[in-house]
Amino acid sequence: MEQVECVVVGAGVIGLSVARALARRGREVVILEKESLIGSGVSSRNSGVIHAGLYYPAGSFKAGMCVAGKQALYRFCEAFGVGHRRVGKLVVAVDEEEIEPLAALSRRALGNGVRDLEWLSPHEARELEPALRCAAALLSPSTGIIDVHDYLLALLGDAERHGALLSLRTPCTGGEILDRGIRVDTGGASATRILCRHFVNCAALGAQTLSAGMRGLPKSSIPSLHLAKGTYFRFSGRSPFARLVYPLPVGSWLGVHAGLDLGGCCRFGPDIAWVDDVDYDVDARRVGDFRAAIRRFWPGLPDDSLHPDYAGIRPKLTPPGAPPADFVVQTSEVHGIDGLVNLYGIESPGLTSSLALGDHVADRICNE
Repeated sequence: MEQVECVVVGAGVIGLSVARALARRGREVVILEKESLIGSGVSSRNSGVIHAGLYYPAGSFKAGMCVAGKQALYRFCEAFGVGHRRVGKLVVAVDEEEIEPLAALSRRALGNGVRDLEWLSPHEARELEPALRCAAALLSPSTGIIDVHDYLLALLGDAERHGALLSLRTPCTGGEILDRGIRVDTGGASATRILCRHFVNCAALGAQTLSAGMRGLPKSSIPSLHLAKGTYFRFSGRSPFARLVYPLPVGSWLGVHAGLDLGGCCRFGPDIAWVDDVDYDVDARRVGDFRAAIRRFWPGLPDDSLHPDYAGIRPKLTPPGAPPADFVVQTSEVHGIDGLVNLYGIESPGLTSSLALGDHVADRICNE
């Protein structure tokens, strides 16, 4: 049985951030990824937005990780040449009834340490975005967009420069908690067993399944998983907006919004549909609901201008109608096992929070 100090499962933005943080602290790290490419799951199917930290309850772990992660992410992008841009975002109240909820969102953001928001009148908002319909808007200048593929490559490159090793096509099939460490079982073409001192589960949609396959881990410590599918439609013409445009959030869902990529192309989404299985097919019939949602803040949306783009799955910890859950970084304080860290429910703003989460996990491991 091979031995290594730290094993990280999952080569998305969270797993690579954790592996990089550990490697930069001098730890021996092996990253196990079941797919043939890094970032093939949740990481490759998000909106690529660098969030400011507006939406999350004050004092929550998620809020702290988002605000700290945003700052770290901008510094990382500058240092490593990752494509990004601070395009800014408008969160809009489309009618008078939404002005007070928008003001409440502004107060929540201030409680999270987001101090750069600007309140805009309808006239001021339309000066920035002439196509926009609203009764008021919040401008978030620190919201941005990022090339997720560039970011993944930069994370991996820096982790490898500090000694981390990546093993692709290597699914982690389970393991066992032993007195001398944690045994990890892998599949793939070269199935093997690895004994490690520290094991970090960053398997995203597969995190609960992986934990269930670890003998000696209390099953009562594994939270339930709920799959929320989000679909995107791309806009075929020139983008009507220079910034991101978001409606008011509905619970933990931020609503169908206008997004941009670094090439200036516009897409709308995601919506939300609770599903039982991971399925990335895009249902073109949802376009009618998209048109209705978009025309609340952009009445000029042309007919036949939306086309199916892609879909993603959010790994939620609460079912429809329940309050949104915080990020869960589970350590021995919960499950009683030294060296084991499980990350559950790392959905949006997981990308923005990734570097802060990586440092948080690495700090916990290095201080044991």
